[in-house]
Amino acid sequence: MASPRMRAQGSGQFISMASIGAHTVSPTAAVYCATKFAVWAISEGLRQEVGGDIRVTVVSPGVTESELAESISDASAREVVRYRQISISPYAIARAVAFAIDQPDDVDTSEIIVRPIASPY
Repeated sequence: MASPRMRAQGSGQFISMASIGAHTVSPTAAVYCATKFAVWAISEGLRQEVGGDIRVTVVSPGVTESELAESISDASAREVVRYRQISISPYAIARAVAFAIDQPDDVDTSEIIVRPIASPY
């Protein structure tokens, strides 16, 4: 695990990728949303456990450009992902991660939600 090394060096940062699904549940996506909530919950527990000089950040992207919609074989689930027409670039997520990393050493940006401005979720 990385935390012993981070503790030994007196600094470090864990960054976990969750999803807007960690904060809202959609039809046909309950299991997906549950796994993303688990990422959020485990990260929050880690943040509380490591404390001190180690930072923990969870990034929860909203709809992001990807090949996900093309890989869904269930027709009804594919209908639900029509909302993907209002997606943001993966670079927006990368900039959010860079923002969290770039904060002063005494600042822990524990959570960032990044979503399209037109998103209802």
